[in-house]
Amino acid sequence: MVTRMGRDLEITMVESIESLILTVRGQRVMLDSDLARIYGVTTHRLNEQFKRNKARFPEDFAFRLTPEEYEGLRSQIAISNSRGGRRYMPWVFTEHGALMLATVLNSPIAVAASVRVIRAFVRMREMLSLHRELAQKLFQLENRLDDHDQDIQKLFAAIRHLIEPPADVTPPGQIGFHIREQPVRYHNRRGRKDK
Repeated sequence: MVTRMGRDLEITMVESIESLILTVRGQRVMLDSDLARIYGVTTHRLNEQFKRNKARFPEDFAFRLTPEEYEGLRSQIAISNSRGGRRYMPWVFTEHGALMLATVLNSPIAVAASVRVIRAFVRMREMLSLHRELAQKLFQLENRLDDHDQDIQKLFAAIRHLIEPPADVTPPGQIGFHIREQPVRYHNRRGRKDK
């Protein structure tokens, strides 16, 4: 039975592992040193087991960073030069490689930690999928609004066409009887005295 506190601790551990997942060559990976810490072994021991079982790790499970990639990561996430730095470029492991490492290390800590690592990769994938879906929905909404705006503009143009008289038509003549009279002049004579 998993208690609420145990579940909260598990979520916190998974979230802390998520922060260690990096993107290199378009793949989400973890550094060998980070996985060694999580699995409770030294980086040297982890890489030793990895090399002994190299056949289990195709290139889509693990690959070595180039010096340029490593420098890019160092500046991006502030990897320190602990104990004088590394002699060799680090290995990085994809989700499948991290799981395979736990099986070759074959320690209870590594097996338990691998579950958290896999959950972190899965959560990361779900969040990215959610962001893609949200971006797609926003794009569809923008297109719908653009179409809607065009429809409204067409409606206004049709209304303007109905309201405004055409420019090339002369106004029609007046209809009905019209009498034109000369105005009568009325005079008021001043100064005239009645007799």
